[in-house]
Amino acid sequence: MSKIKEKFAGKIEDSIREVREFLSAHGDEKMGEITVRQLYSGMRGMPALIYETSKLDPAEGIRFRGYSIPELNEVLPKYPPEGKQPLPEGIFYLMLMNELPTEDEVRRISNNWARRSIVPPHVFKVIDALPVNAHPMTQFITGINACRTESEYRRAYRDGINKSEYWAHTYEDAMNLIGRLPRIAAYIYRRCYRNGEHIEPNPDLDWAGNFAHMLGYDSEEFREMMRMYMTIHSDHEGGNVSAHAIHLVGSALSDPYLAFTAGMAGLAGPLHGLANQEVIRWIQSMRDELGGGLPSKEQIENYCKKTLADGKVIPGFGHAVLRKTDPRYEAQRGFAQEYMPDDELFQIVSRVYEVVPDILKATGKVKNPWPNVDAHSGQLLMHYGLTEYDFYTVLFGVSRALGTMAALIWDRVLGMPIERPGSTTTAQLKERFGN
Repeated sequence: MSKIKEKFAGKIEDSIREVREFLSAHGDEKMGEITVRQLYSGMRGMPALIYETSKLDPAEGIRFRGYSIPELNEVLPKYPPEGKQPLPEGIFYLMLMNELPTEDEVRRISNNWARRSIVPPHVFKVIDALPVNAHPMTQFITGINACRTESEYRRAYRDGINKSEYWAHTYEDAMNLIGRLPRIAAYIYRRCYRNGEHIEPNPDLDWAGNFAHMLGYDSEEFREMMRMYMTIHSDHEGGNVSAHAIHLVGSALSDPYLAFTAGMAGLAGPLHGLANQEVIRWIQSMRDELGGGLPSKEQIENYCKKTLADGKVIPGFGHAVLRKTDPRYEAQRGFAQEYMPDDELFQIVSRVYEVVPDILKATGKVKNPWPNVDAHSGQLLMHYGLTEYDFYTVLFGVSRALGTMAALIWDRVLGMPIERPGSTTTAQLKERFGN
């Protein structure tokens, strides 16, 4: 057993005892009431599951095991010698272990994923069977499913292991999956956009740095951007579509490959992870319609009002929970201000930021007029030449594995039951509350 896994195993007994004691003392206490409106609004705001790795606060933004993004930037290990961005290995360790990692522990995670990164040849063959113009998310989901032949959990479950061992095999699958995802994603990118000219991994690089290398972007600045991107997109509590889908499918004791595939199918939706490419498409359409170049704030304001008048949304603004500017947006904005302050697309994004909140406030219908993470991520990628925005959601998906796989391991540790909420009908509600 590796030292990482051994250390995690040492936390299990105390964690199970903590949950059992808490349930014994407070299991019958109530947490608010559910309204009919919530039943019709996608269960918005209904506390319905335990998800330990992160929590979204409406006023403060995302916290990973209690740490905000600015705090993580201070305390997580960086890539030596001059790195400024936290390594994604560090935030994974934090979410899994509920403690900050040392430099040595982060390097150990890096080396562990590098050893697990070899992708079986049949996975590439399955991807190659798809048309090259298939959406990258279709290819990504297909590749993940093809990896399921390697599932250690699936084999162990078939052999009849004890429930107490579920977590150990889930851990192996989760670590293998995280190790392989950058290779699969980079293969899809090079297949779709670089004539199938693939780049072999560099085992001397960290997880995100190697991902950047395999994509074909070897500047240290781009690697730093990728480390930040992978860290801030890694998790967003358990109620979002991708995280919830992974938890839901995992609750049926499906292996991590099936569960993660379900999450990626959700991430591919326009109201979730696909929004990052929609932002760039909208900005480009605005710039084209306004004659190119850097539009004025007045021009942007008029275009935004026209977008709303046409019954469309301004992509990248608003959030189901947040009631402030997304800290992930601010992290990306800070990176852009340091490395590319004169980039024209960044200046457009900044002017949109200055204009849109007041426009949305004026409608009287928007609870959160502030930008979310998707409002900025595409600009950073475009700056470095990764302009193929259909691929952006794949990048999001690679990152989201960190939090959701850590959470799935904990689901198995705690023996979370199959998720099966009750449902009702409109007719039954009318009968109860009247027409």
